[in-house]
Amino acid sequence: MNFISTKLEGCFIIEPKIIQDERGYFMESFNEKTFQKGVNHPVHFVQDNQSFSTKGVLRGLHYQTGVHAQAKLVRVLQGEVLDVAVDIRPGSATFGQHISVVLSGENQTQFFVPRGFAHGFLVLSETATFFYKCDNFYNKESEGGIKFNDPELNIDWQFPETELLISQKDQILPTLENAKKIW
Repeated sequence: MNFISTKLEGCFIIEPKIIQDERGYFMESFNEKTFQKGVNHPVHFVQDNQSFSTKGVLRGLHYQTGVHAQAKLVRVLQGEVLDVAVDIRPGSATFGQHISVVLSGENQTQFFVPRGFAHGFLVLSETATFFYKCDNFYNKESEGGIKFNDPELNIDWQFPETELLISQKDQILPTLENAKKIW
């Protein structure tokens, strides 16, 4: 696996080593020892989640607060998404900045989003199956979120806003300025 640092400290793009032959391909999608060495941080995942969505579905920007904060290792099994992480760590030099990565079943790229970040994704293909590991269990009372089109974040979702499919819950999320604090 190739671990690529990003402008947001702690976020990594992870490119797998894919072995192909006439039968298809093989790749190691996760190895705890390799992963911890690559991100230079001990992370122990406790929960796997998967979602299926159609083109234009935007999920996010979500996070968990306090002792329930979560790091995520995300990937796309089928289809293509624009995946976004926003730094919401108080005092961080990159607070309010974001990074976008295209993840697909074809490129098999993964994205590590550590604790202290809001996360969301937009489905670019007709359908997508999204899979992610979390290092902490979900806790409803610790949910936080930021509106996808917060002008302070200025995220280019690369999709017409009028064609986005967004849950009612995500449509009424606050701006970063008014969001629930991470810690």
